[in-house]
Amino acid sequence: MTARFKNLDGSLPHPLGNVFKWAVGDKLAGKRRKSPDTAPVRRVEPDLTALATPPAVGEGARLTWLGHASWLVQLDGVSLLIDPALRDTITGFIRRNVGPGVPMEKLPPITATLVSHNHFDHLDMPTVRQVGAPVVSGLGMARYFRPGSPPITELDWWGSTRVGPVTVHFVPAQHWSRRGLNDVNETLWGGFVVQGSSACVYHSGDTAYFDGFKEIGRRFPTLDAAMLPIGAYDPGWFMEKQHMNPEQAVQAYEDLGARRFLAMHWGTFKLTDEPLDEPPQRLDSEWGRRKLPREPLHVLAVGESLSVRRAG
Repeated sequence: MTARFKNLDGSLPHPLGNVFKWAVGDKLAGKRRKSPDTAPVRRVEPDLTALATPPAVGEGARLTWLGHASWLVQLDGVSLLIDPALRDTITGFIRRNVGPGVPMEKLPPITATLVSHNHFDHLDMPTVRQVGAPVVSGLGMARYFRPGSPPITELDWWGSTRVGPVTVHFVPAQHWSRRGLNDVNETLWGGFVVQGSSACVYHSGDTAYFDGFKEIGRRFPTLDAAMLPIGAYDPGWFMEKQHMNPEQAVQAYEDLGARRFLAMHWGTFKLTDEPLDEPPQRLDSEWGRRKLPREPLHVLAVGESLSVRRAG
């Protein structure tokens, strides 16, 4: 397989034979776990009055989970959307299990939209176009932003750009990219470190567990929060090449050295075989098994906000 981009370890997506085995062979053979397409997931009404005004310089950051990997990150007077997929469906037929934390029409003015990679549950182009804010993403992503779309800044891994007083860094992830028939790994995937005056937060994008978490933690030793995926892992033989299970996410959190763990990428879209509400249960069990202090662990309700601020 020829590709423009590869993971840090040189790995590429599953070959077509593995994809066929997962999508067709194992399903026909009854080897795939079956679970309902819906499950109860907590959602709270957001405080729109508070969200209308981002924290000012020196006031830390406010993180609001919008569902799946979508977040509203506000700090130093700016409001950033990360991987916003806020419509009722993705790809036209995968329906939401729970409504967005903040509907598009009720979002505050958005300074920039950060897009981790081109998969449809992270780059929902109708959402991005309706929001209309400038976009920050990985190399090659401008191909999807034709005239009439928001302007885009492309970054390589470890590259950075300024959004007002905030610095946005694009960091590696263990994943892949594809949006059409002939564009496998033609665009770069990654995560984001958002660095402000009194808070520094990390959003992993889509990622498997990999050694890169240690390097991200080494380069950014004051991460106040890590937004990490805990869902879309079953069956493990196929999914762990591109996604983490809850146990691996806890290890990633420890590798990063972050002060807080915020769970994401679960409960919103039925993408894989595990029950939609299983990931936080496994996360809780692993947290207890490791005897970690409870205060840093946050499984927010959709629409719930958490304020973080650098110690001292």
